[in-house]
Amino acid sequence: MRMIGAASLVAMVMLAGAPARADWVPAIKGNDTGGIIAYPLAQQSDVRQLAVAHCAQYGKVVKFLAVDPQYGGYISFACRWVPYGTDVQPLVTKY
Repeated sequence: MRMIGAASLVAMVMLAGAPARADWVPAIKGNDTGGIIAYPLAQQSDVRQLAVAHCAQYGKVVKFLAVDPQYGGYISFACRWVPYGTDVQPLVTKY
């Protein structure tokens, strides 16, 4: 019984010293239907290339939907299938 109490005390001390990451959000987040990119990232890198690379993972092309140019804003995009009748494949970029 003392061993369980000591182990739980050590675990509580370790968890209390770990930083909380409740306010952290990834710069780009999405799935096969689209996603969002944090607006501050638009000032640091080419968000078009990030969106193209994200959609190309699923064999789709990107269509930008909206921009919210303020602190905490996002750039939203949709991943669409390649239109019929074209023999062009989605671009794959390295970032």
